Amino acid sequence: MAIHSGCLTQTPTSSRLDMVWGQRGIGRGRFQKPRAITIDDKNQVYVVDMTARIQVFDCDGKFLRSWQTPKFKHGKPCGLSIDNQGNLLVADTHYFRMLVYHPDGTLLTKRTIGGTCGPGPGQFGFVTDVVQDSTGNYYISEYGEYDRIQKFNADGEFLFQWGGHGWKPGQFVRPQSIAVDQEDRIWIADACNHRLQLFDASGDKANLLHIWGKEGSKLGEFKYPYGIHFDGGQHLYVSEFGNHRVQKLAINGQSIACWGTHGRGPGELHGPWALASDQSGRIHVLDTYNHRVQRIIF
Repeated sequence: MAIHSGCLTQTPTSSRLDMVWGQRGIGRGRFQKPRAITIDDKNQVYVVDMTARIQVFDCDGKFLRSWQTPKFKHGKPCGLSIDNQGNLLVADTHYFRMLVYHPDGTLLTKRTIGGTCGPGPGQFGFVTDVVQDSTGNYYISEYGEYDRIQKFNADGEFLFQWGGHGWKPGQFVRPQSIAVDQEDRIWIADACNHRLQLFDASGDKANLLHIWGKEGSKLGEFKYPYGIHFDGGQHLYVSEFGNHRVQKLAINGQSIACWGTHGRGPGELHGPWALASDQSGRIHVLDTYNHRVQRIIF
């Protein structure tokens, strides 16, 4: 056992800080509480912050371009992912919808899903994340009054929903992030229940397969897991807003290692919201309340 940045890890060389970039501000290349990150197959890094700007960088933090979502007076997006065609999916949280952008920033209006607040099919509360599986289906999570996941086909047609506000298996309290593994199973960061839930949603309903975690600071425990991400292989990474760290899990849910501790210096985190991996397998962590990105190697 060895200590890395305040966390215990089972592999002494399993994690190290590789790079830190970004600082607080509203100018190009700066951040104001960044809340979502994703990386495409060209190693372009997309980050959205509390200015509702979507900024695009290369993997070393060089600014490339930016744009803003159409509306942001009532709130800012908090979820990003890349679809099967390389477009950017945006959880437009406070406008109750999913937006789709071409990588150059062009809004693909006809592909918007939602836009109305409500409990019905295709209506939403506060949208937290959106992902697409290998066959093109969309999964959209929401918190607030409904705390559920809705599934849509590739044409944006509602298929079914599951969840609901609560603490029982299959229920959620702020499902903040979604990840799809190589078997198209759906992983949910059930943030305020301090756990991960795994579902098979390939049929006409979602079947709960496993639940991992409880509130705590040991390996395998979580405190407000806000971000989850698969590296394309057999590992899941979890950013914990409350524990100010990142955990690395095997596909069976076993915690392998963790990185980070609370603070302001390099290798320290303050309320990390999200994370993503690049084509080299390096993990880019949104160090939200330090207004920066830290790149780590596990």
